[in-house]
Amino acid sequence: MQKRALGRSGISIAPLVLGGNVFGFTADEPTSFAILDAFMDEGFSCIDTADSYSAWVPGHTGGESETMIGRWLKARGRRDEVVIATKVAMWATRPGLSAANIKAAVEDSLKRLQTDYIDVYQSHRDDNTVPQEETARAYGDLVAEGKVRAIGASNFDADRLTSARTVAADLGLPRYETLQPLYNLFDREGFEAELAGACRDQEIAVIPYYGLASGFLTGKYRSEADFGKSVRGRGMGKYLNDRGLKILAALDEVAAGLGATDAQVALAWLMTKITAPIASATSVEQLKDIAGAARLSLSSEAVAKLDAASA
Repeated sequence: MQKRALGRSGISIAPLVLGGNVFGFTADEPTSFAILDAFMDEGFSCIDTADSYSAWVPGHTGGESETMIGRWLKARGRRDEVVIATKVAMWATRPGLSAANIKAAVEDSLKRLQTDYIDVYQSHRDDNTVPQEETARAYGDLVAEGKVRAIGASNFDADRLTSARTVAADLGLPRYETLQPLYNLFDREGFEAELAGACRDQEIAVIPYYGLASGFLTGKYRSEADFGKSVRGRGMGKYLNDRGLKILAALDEVAAGLGATDAQVALAWLMTKITAPIASATSVEQLKDIAGAARLSLSSEAVAKLDAASA
């Protein structure tokens, strides 16, 4: 499987990132371990999480996903084979991108992950209350100390991403090597309007979240009657419209021609556009399905059909 570079970081990954938001939430420990094992066995390596996962769940406080991944890393002893990407700034317990918060948060994440370094440490969202110079220097210190290999951004607009790059270059400090935006067949405009060009010009790798639009692009939500199929079902109303159904019809057609699933085609389409989409799985069966996307070859005609349906 051809690996793809994460910007200029020197880190390369296979073209699929496993979303860790489900670990310790909708996937218990045995299930989480089985999914992580299967992901690695399929030839992938990059796992994305955040300190805030899964603070939104009643009874949870945050850090559950990192803790689960840390237990798995300790049990399996495969740290050198894994690319761990986690995030700081969005958790109410450790909010923002001040130097003090970044340095406190990274220690907490390292402890939960049971590792002495993080491969890609990401700003979960922008923080315009803190000078970008302060944030850049804090990240620079972590890289110099060996606690972080590379840094990335999530939920930044093009102007702030570019200014952060300029600040880092002027100070001779590490720059953002990855961007994690919202991007999928349904949600295209926000990324394609300005961010896509900025990432291309700056050689920033793109690892978008919600690659399957919270599950809508798997094709399992065709009517309101399907909303009860999962905990995410109640959020499907925004996708279930004429455009969403047109996208599903195009996915159905392309998938049928390839003997593939809608989820595989949706992720394979993303792989033609960006570095590696993020997708999560709550079972080994789901993991094997999404893993198949990396082995799917979409023709230019298939890509054009999906482009047109989702335009």
